[in-house]
Amino acid sequence: MQGLLGLSRMLDRILAICSGLGGWFGLMLVFLVCYDVITRYFGVPKPEGINSTMIQEAEYWLHSALIIFCLAYAYTRNAHVRIDLVREGLSEKSKYWIEAIGLTVALIPYSALGIWLSYPYAKQSFLSGEISKSQTGLSNLWILKAGLVMLFVLLLFAGISQLIKSIAGIRGQLPEDMRKEMMGSAH
Repeated sequence: MQGLLGLSRMLDRILAICSGLGGWFGLMLVFLVCYDVITRYFGVPKPEGINSTMIQEAEYWLHSALIIFCLAYAYTRNAHVRIDLVREGLSEKSKYWIEAIGLTVALIPYSALGIWLSYPYAKQSFLSGEISKSQTGLSNLWILKAGLVMLFVLLLFAGISQLIKSIAGIRGQLPEDMRKEMMGSAH
């Protein structure tokens, strides 16, 4: 079990690093939106080769990157919705069972299916050299579509990490530091 808990810690570290990257994308998004507003409503000229369509598409890309890199980490930190009316009255072991069942029935298969379905979509975009539908938009649309694959990979990592913790919790072998993070008890 210790080896699996080590794997869970490693996956959590990977997700934390990705979340940090997502935070930088969020910061860039804020600056880009401010820049867009200033150039559009106050008449500030844009640099040569940059137009409003490019800026708006870049905002979309940055918003997508923020979600892609932060969603899985948020799941491991219990920033998702739970039905506390039902869950709070249960024993800790029952909570671990519910989490494990939800992960094996929903999140992990959903993530695997998402990878399986989105990979050909991103690959085809890359092979065809897909660009924005707007003549003045961004190129390399495959990067955005590959982000969908990355989203599902990171969600799969989060699901595996949480499943390992749930199994350890069921067996009574979850270390105290991980137990506090698990099941929303760290809030």
